[in-house]
Amino acid sequence: MPNNQTKRLAHGAMMIALFAIFIAIAFYVPIISVIATLFAPLPLAWYSAKYDRRSSILVAFIGCIITFFFGGLLIIPFSLIFAAVGVVMGDALRLKRSKVFLLMSTGITVLITFAIQYVISLKLFETDFIKESMTLMRESYQKSIELSENITGEVAIDEQTLNSMFDMMEILIPASITIAVFLFAFIIITLNLPMLRRLGVNIPKFRAFKNMRLPRAVLWYYLIVVSVNLFINPESGTALNVICLNFSLVLWVLLTLQGISFIHYILDAYGAPKFLRVLATLMAIPLYSFFVILGILDLGFDIRSIVKGKIQK
Repeated sequence: MPNNQTKRLAHGAMMIALFAIFIAIAFYVPIISVIATLFAPLPLAWYSAKYDRRSSILVAFIGCIITFFFGGLLIIPFSLIFAAVGVVMGDALRLKRSKVFLLMSTGITVLITFAIQYVISLKLFETDFIKESMTLMRESYQKSIELSENITGEVAIDEQTLNSMFDMMEILIPASITIAVFLFAFIIITLNLPMLRRLGVNIPKFRAFKNMRLPRAVLWYYLIVVSVNLFINPESGTALNVICLNFSLVLWVLLTLQGISFIHYILDAYGAPKFLRVLATLMAIPLYSFFVILGILDLGFDIRSIVKGKIQK
């Protein structure tokens, strides 16, 4: 028992040191910061996958305190996000959860920590960094338009169209942040799981992307949003309009992914070369409407079994 306790303490101290180093590099070193950011949750995920939740939370808490001595209060919000992600990832692996659970829990953790820090920044420091970012983006866009006008002598976009575009971007901020957070969580998981496997953590085998099937409830949510837009047609700027637009964006992304998965399934069934799957994935960007329709058909009807039956014949 004392040996196990000593081993746990030594492992925890090592993970705290590694986590603090990753955070310091991510915060201060310009070029390597991207790599350090992506692998910052790795030490705590490794520890959390081997030991109980209480010990993991304690190690993560001490790790955040240690980072305070590197960068003061400014670094704490940054380290809190990756500490929470590391603990949640490792805990899910220790409990042998599915990859969907791992992705959802990691994404929700990032969302919650981000939301808490946004509220703290808004209430305590009276700083709305999202609004400030949008203002900087608008000013940068206006300067680039003015520069283009001075060079070419033509107006690239009029003021009204520019205002409408940024108004729409502001309305879609919740959905955009949600999509970006889950994309970030997916990248973190994809990069860190192979490293954790090399470190001796038991990583469950996950289903291939071609076999991805979203819950059929996604299709019903999409039909509800479409029905609201068609029959109620909420006025621009109202709460219902904002909710519908944000739900629409998230559901479009999900159904597009379902459509890409269906294309991958067909290409794999026919034994097509891998570059065609990459090409089909890239084509989903300009042809997203087509892939949304494919996703709806794939969820609403069992067209995979029809395709499989024709291939077997």
